Amino acid sequence: MATSARTFDVIVIGSGPGGEGAAMRCAKAGRRVCVVERYSMVGGGCTHWGTIPSKALRHAVQEIVRHHQSPFFTSSTVREQPRFKDLTKTASSVIMRQVRMRSSFYERNEVDVIEGEARFVDPHTIEVIQARGARELLTAQHFVIATGSRPYHPTGVDFAHPRVFDSDTILRLQETPHSLTIYGAGVIGCEYASMFRGLGTKVNLVNTRGKLLSFLDEEIIDALSYHLRDQGVLIRHDEEAERLETVDDGVVLHLKSGKKLKSDALLWANGRTGNSQGLGLELMGIVPNDRGSIPVDRAYRTQAAHVFAVGDVVGWPALASAAYDQGRFAAGHIVEGHSEEELVTDVPTGIYTTPEVSSVGRNERELTAAGVPYEVGHAQFKSLARAQITGQTVGMLKLLFHRQTLELLGIHCFGDQAAEIIHIGQAIMAQKGGANSLKYFVNTTFNYPTMAEAYRVAALNGLNRVF
Repeated sequence: MATSARTFDVIVIGSGPGGEGAAMRCAKAGRRVCVVERYSMVGGGCTHWGTIPSKALRHAVQEIVRHHQSPFFTSSTVREQPRFKDLTKTASSVIMRQVRMRSSFYERNEVDVIEGEARFVDPHTIEVIQARGARELLTAQHFVIATGSRPYHPTGVDFAHPRVFDSDTILRLQETPHSLTIYGAGVIGCEYASMFRGLGTKVNLVNTRGKLLSFLDEEIIDALSYHLRDQGVLIRHDEEAERLETVDDGVVLHLKSGKKLKSDALLWANGRTGNSQGLGLELMGIVPNDRGSIPVDRAYRTQAAHVFAVGDVVGWPALASAAYDQGRFAAGHIVEGHSEEELVTDVPTGIYTTPEVSSVGRNERELTAAGVPYEVGHAQFKSLARAQITGQTVGMLKLLFHRQTLELLGIHCFGDQAAEIIHIGQAIMAQKGGANSLKYFVNTTFNYPTMAEAYRVAALNGLNRVF
């Protein structure tokens, strides 16, 4: 072990969105910053095996589906379906562009990046163990843990089997399976069900609950369920795995209900675990919960006052966008002793199924339970000229607003580009002093034809229910 240690003001463990946000803000405030990353390239799970590659794959699948649905498609232009590994090549190029760009951020801001596994050896010192066994000691006044999360691996499931995958390994497939069982119908499960069905794979989507994505608005849940089934996804609700049988030509998932689901491959997408083990957190009295999440306060400070934690390792909302903000906010407390910023209460949700789902604010179920007098405004995409031009007519925009004040309370979108469309409403809903009113959409001129015009249509539809 090294006898001397390099000293920094701030050490960030992990270079995903949360770590990057913290490192950049501390560096720009004049602090000497070091980032420790166990992988050979910066970017974290988001860049290398999560958000970026999965969304790049989705885009490739959508291009294939749209090509086959195009009115210009004829038998003379039929081409062989690309192999799965060919579809992921686009993801590889995007990943490398992301890595080069993010590496340049650290270089420009003079942030040291050290590859290796980090663990605390005392409250202000970490040991970094590099791939070839070399060890280095680093000390700092403050630390930010941004180690992310990984797919939950229950005992009894052989993830070493070549036909058993989790959300980190599914992109290593070489060929598109003829059939796939997805255990877990959360966001990841629904997204991959939609993608593989677009490639022609027979998909069993096993849901341990009574409905899909129960945090969404009921109308959106119904629409998503309908369209997944319409695409050919077989959804099985209220099921629980009993055991997984692996055979040479596939896998058999045995359910406690007595059902047996045979398929070429299985994707286990039931939960995630925070990457908090092996960090030596017990030295400072930091105790993660049973899913590895580190408890933090509103400043993202852990049970040790000089150690902060951000991103997926702290649990909700477990979004790359939120992680970056959390990193910046935690850094504000480090460099200034306080931060006037905090994560917005209404964090937007983007679910990249086909069609997309996105929402921000409260849903009808929550408003009804709270006794809020609300009303609803709808805009069906099939009525919008832009949707008719592009052929993407499936979907709707739904506005929930206070019946008396017309204050926006929730925005829910289902359809093409939903995750983009939602931000127009989010910006208005965040305004203060009565500016977050439905009237904004009525009194604003939108480009025509655009999908943004859905806000004017939905607002007028809602006002017609009030006056």
